[in-house]
Parts: sequence; C-alpha cells; structure tokens
Amino acid sequence: MNENQQQALLIIEDSDEDFAALTRMMNKAKISHPVYRCEDGEDALDFLYCEGKYADISYLRPALIVLDLNLPGTDGREVLTALKNDQDLQKIPVVIFSTSSNPQDIEACYRQGVSGYIIKPMNVHRLNQLVNTFLAYWFQTVELPIN
Repeated sequence: MNENQQQALLIIEDSDEDFAALTRMMNKAKISHPVYRCEDGEDALDFLYCEGKYADISYLRPALIVLDLNLPGTDGREVLTALKNDQDLQKIPVVIFSTSSNPQDIEACYRQGVSGYIIKPMNVHRLNQLVNTFLAYWFQTVELPIN
C-alpha cells in the first residue's frame, strides 16, 4: 500500500456546496491525499465496512474522517457511535464538521471520542481559515495512524 492510500481522507457530507468548498481549499493548499466522499450515513457505513458497492475496496481505510452530524437517514451521530464501538475503526480520528453549535451535540461527540469539533462558519473567509488550519494540523503536523 502506498503512503497516499494510507493517508486517505473520508468526507461524510451531504451538502454539495460544503464538499466543493472543502475540496477546493484542499486543492489550493496542494493537499494530494486521496479524498473519498459519502453523502449519507448508510453509504458511509458501507464504505467503512466494505459492503455494497464498496465490497471491492477492503484494502482501503481512511486515515482521517470528516463527519457532518446532520445527514439524511442514518445521521452522523449514529455513524460516530458505530465507528467508536468498532475495534477496527475506532482508532481512525474523526473530526466533526457541522452547523450544529448545540453544546449537547459538542459534548456528546467528545464523550464518544471525536478528535475535534468544527462549527461550519457562514463567512467564506472564516471557512477558508478553518480549513487551512485543519489541513495543516492533520496533514503536516500530526502523524496519522497507519492502517
């Protein structure tokens, strides 16, 4: 497995606009790690458990997951619970990227072991700052687990 496969990023996000903004900023920052997207919780769980249309990608585990809480169907809270209750998946760092600023959501996510919680800003300049800080921290500062 090459280094880029080990450093793949999974973005679980239903908003096309938010996903486009994230990937645009990643391209601008010259982050070359593979990015995979799931648009809802069911798709994300299929991806992570290599089921359904992802049955042939069992060699791929993301090194980092960006998770929106407010997803259609199986929401991000349920995905987080599944991740953190699974011996094989619980070591993957999860960063919440959500519009929810509800203190109960934030506390519940940290109790379940998220590595960070980012509230999506409405201001494009602030979003750019947050994403650049996020990318620098996760892809240039820390060592991600090797899968």
